[in-house]
Amino acid sequence: MLPLLLFLVASAAVHHAAADVPPSNKLIFILAGQSNMAGRGGVTGTRWDGIVPSPDCSPSPSVLRLSPSLRWEQAHEPLHQGIDGNRTCGVGPGMAFANALLRSNGASGAAAIGLVPCAVGGTRMAEWAKGSELYTDMVRRAKVAVETGGRVGAVLWYQGESDTVRWADANEYGRRMGMLVRDLRADLAMPHLLLIQVGLASGLGQYTEVVREAQKSLKLRNVRFVDAMGLPFQDGHLHLNTQAQVQLGHMLAQSYLTYGTSTH
Repeated sequence: MLPLLLFLVASAAVHHAAADVPPSNKLIFILAGQSNMAGRGGVTGTRWDGIVPSPDCSPSPSVLRLSPSLRWEQAHEPLHQGIDGNRTCGVGPGMAFANALLRSNGASGAAAIGLVPCAVGGTRMAEWAKGSELYTDMVRRAKVAVETGGRVGAVLWYQGESDTVRWADANEYGRRMGMLVRDLRADLAMPHLLLIQVGLASGLGQYTEVVREAQKSLKLRNVRFVDAMGLPFQDGHLHLNTQAQVQLGHMLAQSYLTYGTSTH
C-alpha cells in the first residue's frame, strides 16, 4: 500500500510541476510607461470597482503574466498589481490586447501570449533612460521572459503625461524617446524590435500638444503610433476609464496585426 501511495504522490507532484512550466513558444509583449498603461480603469481614489469586462478582459489559460517575482502565471486584471508600486491598479489595455490577438488568431502559432507588465505611474521619460532603475528592471524582465522560450513580439508604450508639466521635458521628449528605442533594441539584441506607442489623450501640464507632436514626429523604423485622444476618462481629465482601456487594447492589437508580423 505504501509504495502505491508514494507513487501517487510522486505522480501528482510531477503533474503539478508540469502545469507550472510555461509553453516554450510564447509570443511576448512588454507593457511599459506610466499610469494609463498600468491601468486605472474603474479606480476611484484608492479603490478599484472590480469590474472585468467579459470576454475582453477575462482570464484565459493562453494568456500569461510575468509576476513581480519573475514567474509565469495566468494573467488577470489588474494586470499591473504588484508592479506599479503600492498604487491601486484597475483595468489597463493589456488583457483586452491579448484577448483580441487570440480571437483573431494573431498569436502566429504561439501556444500562449506572455505579458510582461513594467509600467509605473507618475514617471517622466527621463526616468526611463538607460541606466535608470526603471529601464534596468524592464530589460531584466524582458530577458527573463524569453529564458523559458518564446520571442518578443513588441513593446507597448504609453507614457508622457508627466512630461507635459515642464517645457524642458516636453521639448526633450522626442530625443529621449528615440534614445530609449535605440537602447532597448541594442540591449535586447533585437535591431528590428517593434514599438507601438500610444499618443497622449491627456496631460498633467500645459505642454500636452508638444509631447503629442514629438510622439507623432518620431521617424524610426518599426515604431508605430496609436492615438488615444478622444477616448473617455475615468476621472474627467487624466486616466482612461475601463471602456476606453478595452478600446485601446483593441487598437493596439490591430496595430500589431498590421505591422507586427512583418517585423519577424
